[in-house]
Amino acid sequence: MEYKKRIVDAQFALRMEALGAVQIKGPKGCGKTTTAKQKARSVIEFQDEDNRENLLMIANTKPSDLLKGEKPILFDEWQDAPKIWGAIRKDVDDSGLSGQYILTGSSSKEVETLHTGTLRISTLKMYPMSLYESGDSNGTISLMDLFAHPEEIETCKSDLTIDNIKFVICRGGWPRTVSLQSDKAKLQIAKELFNQICDIDISNVDNTKRNPQWARTILRSYARNICTTADTKTVYGDAAATTGMSQPTFQDYISSLNKLYIIEDVEAWCPSIRSKTSIRSSKKKNLIDPSIAAAALGISPQYFDLDYKTLGFLFESLVIRDLKVYSSEHGGNISYYRDRYGLEADAVLHLEDGRYALIGIKLGQHEVDEGAKHLLEIERLITEHNKKERQVPIRLPDLKIVITGTQYGYQREDSVYVIPLGCLKD
Repeated sequence: MEYKKRIVDAQFALRMEALGAVQIKGPKGCGKTTTAKQKARSVIEFQDEDNRENLLMIANTKPSDLLKGEKPILFDEWQDAPKIWGAIRKDVDDSGLSGQYILTGSSSKEVETLHTGTLRISTLKMYPMSLYESGDSNGTISLMDLFAHPEEIETCKSDLTIDNIKFVICRGGWPRTVSLQSDKAKLQIAKELFNQICDIDISNVDNTKRNPQWARTILRSYARNICTTADTKTVYGDAAATTGMSQPTFQDYISSLNKLYIIEDVEAWCPSIRSKTSIRSSKKKNLIDPSIAAAALGISPQYFDLDYKTLGFLFESLVIRDLKVYSSEHGGNISYYRDRYGLEADAVLHLEDGRYALIGIKLGQHEVDEGAKHLLEIERLITEHNKKERQVPIRLPDLKIVITGTQYGYQREDSVYVIPLGCLKD
């Protein structure tokens, strides 16, 4: 099967140039090994049953013998042979060469290493595919080009209908779906991943037996509260109501789901433009991919025909996933703004050079005016703050964008951009 290029490829190449080894982390099924194999010249797979026993014997006895292949060498499922980490670290120190080794493995197994890989082994986080990577977005609007040349946007048209959006939410960004023919098979992948997480990975991550049904209950509650600021007590209350689990046990499950890269909450952005007591600072509940939420809720694309409220929340999760992927090469960080007066930016995208965008996420056209109004009001509050606080001014937003599930994109007279998600790329 032909490799479908990933946005993370450029970051991967840079890290291989800078340091001796790269470890790729991320949720199960996001394409870590396939991406790693594009750069590897030799591959050692510890999960290969034909060679596993011999490879593990070497790794436990003299791991340096496994470092003699043509480089870069990829060690897949390296957690099964944790001594390889130390061997790689030492070889990188001794040789001083860059781009020698690649480490990939299942997120379902956490390994304690004796030494950190600081300045020897770089850690690269990988996400499921964005809509542009999977071919669902036509990519007529580049997010980074928009930052660089905000005045040059032209009217654009998305190829995604609302039914397409319902489908890609439930399908998710899992590379395995690209090679499948039927929609039914594509939708099955997220369900299989969800079951694997709850039945196996939640226990395997640190070799602690956990209840699969309890994991399902927690993820179901997370899915019901996705992209809201529901506090942890709410999710715990949902779970405890049917399971009777204690608070410490609940926290243990949440910690394990974080280790598996399944839970990925969104932090609050708290600029000093209003009283600290008025700005919401709790995290916004979110998962690594909206398809996990759909699988947890047991819903199909057709379910949304009668529930656009839930569709709106899962659409927001989809947008946040893609924004993280599109901005990753530029150190993108996603937060949100909300205060007790109802003013909000669904996402605030900060780049590592200080530029940032205020973003509203609205499924339908009828919500665009309200979304734009909120972004403009936040900008006004920042301007007013800067008049009073000249010594510590807050940078004005470089972009104000409303990302939609509609077909047409354009720039409004008030300088707010309306961009369909189906037109975006990095």
